[in-house]
Amino acid sequence: MAANPSPDGAAPPDGLQPGKDARPRNDMPLRGTGEPLAALYDVALLDLDGVVYLGGFPIPGAADALAKAAASGMRLAFVTNNASRTPSAIAAQLTGLGVPARADEVITSAQAAARLAAERLPAGAAVLVVGGMGLRLAVRERGLRPVTTAADRPAAVLQGYTPDLSYSMLAEGGLAVAAGALFIASNADSTPRGRQPGNGSLIQVIATATGRAPLIAGKPEPPLHAEAVARTGARRPLVVGDRLDTDIESAVRSGADSLLVLTGVTHPLDAVLASARHRPTYLAEGLAGLLGPHPEVTITGGTFSCGGWHVATDGGQVTVTGSGTAIDGLRALCAAAWSTGAVDEPAAVSALAELGLPHSQG
Repeated sequence: MAANPSPDGAAPPDGLQPGKDARPRNDMPLRGTGEPLAALYDVALLDLDGVVYLGGFPIPGAADALAKAAASGMRLAFVTNNASRTPSAIAAQLTGLGVPARADEVITSAQAAARLAAERLPAGAAVLVVGGMGLRLAVRERGLRPVTTAADRPAAVLQGYTPDLSYSMLAEGGLAVAAGALFIASNADSTPRGRQPGNGSLIQVIATATGRAPLIAGKPEPPLHAEAVARTGARRPLVVGDRLDTDIESAVRSGADSLLVLTGVTHPLDAVLASARHRPTYLAEGLAGLLGPHPEVTITGGTFSCGGWHVATDGGQVTVTGSGTAIDGLRALCAAAWSTGAVDEPAAVSALAELGLPHSQG
């Protein structure tokens, strides 16, 4: 099986070359490239919280990195599972944080959910919205008619998180779904922040009451990625995120390349122990990873090397030698763990300590 091609279908940049023993991309060591990612990909599909900002505060260096990526010709799009706010509101927040953004550069799970409904319903169909203004606006933009009660006999129920969600909203949604309405959820994040219940938890109310599971539009399901590609016209998109189970899995499932940044919820140990569906194409400390080359991980006699670091595995034991930047050591360690399957959590913790990196999970 050939290695995954580069964005334009050519051979992979600098990394492992195709051959009869090459593995699928997500079982391979991280890809290397001598060119900046901003030069290789036409659009960065950026997650927000944990990538551009964290808890409403700008991540140091993020705005500057994005400005430089845009100046080099890379287009920026902001892709979020948050269905409660409108693209205009999100763009205004980004601009206020020093990241100039337009509403048409923001793609939300509400828009992906509305497209799912529009593809299945006639124009003007009634849709019961169990959610906020972001979801209602997305429904209207697709030529559908948002309603608030089951008595309106909606053809579909669209549910998305809103802090104003009430029992009355859920009850009306449950009645409509029980009567046969199509059930679509913007996303299924159970706990987007700490232990606060997210939409994935809240959709269980209607699902449990009716015995019907919804179609899911948001990450890691493919519809939101497809929406982002359609709205941006991206030919060579790069998914950029901080979460393995949403951003990176979405890229893997959609066949897109991805950059994992360590400014959000994913810790180095999470990356080392990631399963195949959660493995990124590239790894960086933050958004500055868009601007420079990514050193290749080389393999010589069972030793994985990157920059000045060397990682060898033997019977479950991991040996780390060398020196250099810690992120290069992490790249070598991830490549060793993903390729051999022989690095368990204790061994990974010990190796990360040798690299001087945090070694607890997120």
